[in-house]
Amino acid sequence: MQAGIYKHYKGKYYLVLGVAQHSETQEEVVVYVSLYTGEGPRMFVRPRKMFEENGEINGKKQKRFEYIGTEIE
Repeated sequence: MQAGIYKHYKGKYYLVLGVAQHSETQEEVVVYVSLYTGEGPRMFVRPRKMFEENGEINGKKQKRFEYIGTEIE
């Protein structure tokens, strides 16, 4: 997985720092930071499989997170 900026299908942007491994299960997780202001935590982890999966949005299959590069549009 490439580090950089990803856009969530709901429109918010996140900076992916990299992939880590769960110490007990060995599952790969994506470590990322929100690039918007708001309440709550700014750093997240999500199973890589879930991060990369497609979802159905308005009846259309698309990626949950889409890589857009190193700068926000």
